[in-house]
Amino acid sequence: QVQLVESGGGLVQAGGSLTLSCAASGRALDSYAVGWFRQAPGKEREFVAAISRSGVYTYYADSVKGRFTIFRDNANNTNSLRMNTLKPEDTAVYYCAARGPNSGGGSRRMDEYDYWGQGTQVTVSS
Repeated sequence: QVQLVESGGGLVQAGGSLTLSCAASGRALDSYAVGWFRQAPGKEREFVAAISRSGVYTYYADSVKGRFTIFRDNANNTNSLRMNTLKPEDTAVYYCAARGPNSGGGSRRMDEYDYWGQGTQVTVSS
């Protein structure tokens, strides 16, 4: 199985940028479709972005489209989420997740991901 660890979270002023990284171990991350989800206090976990195993297809929530970019760095066995023009409503714990090795398509559904990181906190001040 693959293990995932997120990093890059922190405190950012509104309008700023931040890049989150999801480092994989145990398996090559390019064998998996990868998604990013977030959860704010008192709210349900929600979909943010996803990328297919091939890297050809990407998907974004409407709330982040045009501001966030998901991409792979296969040489370093990581997946990243570049976040621009951050807003206070982006404040949440961000999680990366991987689907099973036989599921190559990106998905917006949490229940279609088998492996999850522990999350990294992103706080955007007003």
